Amino acid sequence: MWLAVIAVVIGLVILVWSADVFIDGAVALANKLNVPSFLIGVVILGLGTSAPEMVVSVLAALEGSPELALGNAYGSNIINIALVLGATVLISPIIIRKSIIKRDMPLLLLVTAVAAWQLSDGVLSNTDGIMLIVLLVMVLGLQIVLSLREGNHEHEDDTIEEIVDSEHSMARGLGSLFLGLSVLILSSRAIVWGAVELATFWGLSELIIGLTIVAIGTSLPELVASISAARKGEHDMALGNIIGSNIFNTLAVVGLAALIAPIAPNAIILSRDVLAMGILTLLLFAMCIFSYKTKRKFGRASGVTLVLFFVGYSFLLIRTVSM
Repeated sequence: MWLAVIAVVIGLVILVWSADVFIDGAVALANKLNVPSFLIGVVILGLGTSAPEMVVSVLAALEGSPELALGNAYGSNIINIALVLGATVLISPIIIRKSIIKRDMPLLLLVTAVAAWQLSDGVLSNTDGIMLIVLLVMVLGLQIVLSLREGNHEHEDDTIEEIVDSEHSMARGLGSLFLGLSVLILSSRAIVWGAVELATFWGLSELIIGLTIVAIGTSLPELVASISAARKGEHDMALGNIIGSNIFNTLAVVGLAALIAPIAPNAIILSRDVLAMGILTLLLFAMCIFSYKTKRKFGRASGVTLVLFFVGYSFLLIRTVSM
């Protein structure tokens, strides 16, 4: 058992470090190639901070533990909003912009609704996986087109410069990118193995392990990136990172896992976890609308509410496990 615990702990530490290296390399390359700030915030940071969830879930599906993949993805979505965003605005309140209300949050609601609909028949098939991947391409394409039409943000240049050192060379960026991905895969293998071993030893389901230990660990990159962006005044990037990461988790992470192996999860995931994810997404949307309409920052009162939601959800998990 202790070997499994060590594998999970060390794997999570290395996972966070490797994800940070990966993001740093990706943003450095984007800067050198003059990629628009939208692609940095949504695609590169969104994909980069979702890379741990993606790799862990794919490896879990390959090793015959698809329910762990599902728990990791949905658990990370709940943690991203309730704990990561909640903690971020407690430290540094953020400003809600019009594009969040009109574009990003409605897309996240749509993606969440599709996830619930697909699980309503009790199984995620290969066809469902294909639908999720296709929807991912469509959502990203729509966001790119709308972003280009709206033009760059007011502090676009500063955003890029503050996130990555402008002295990064192309070679250094490529090196960071490949090093981060390589170590990411190795550390993710250790986490999947350790999590499955612990689930068996403690008599817990793989879904619970995925929703808690693995989900919290793989959500740390989002926490670090969002807090850093908020403290630098990059409010769009702080919230956009969370929204983009949740879209990637729901569509890419679950979609790839379902493509590898059909998933027939416990029925409680729809009545408990997907329901919690849906309520939390609606709550976030309502809070964003209120902040925008009243011209107030998305601040500490909202942060406390989100963190309390996470505490309540955690107690619900413990109660359902002990029953």
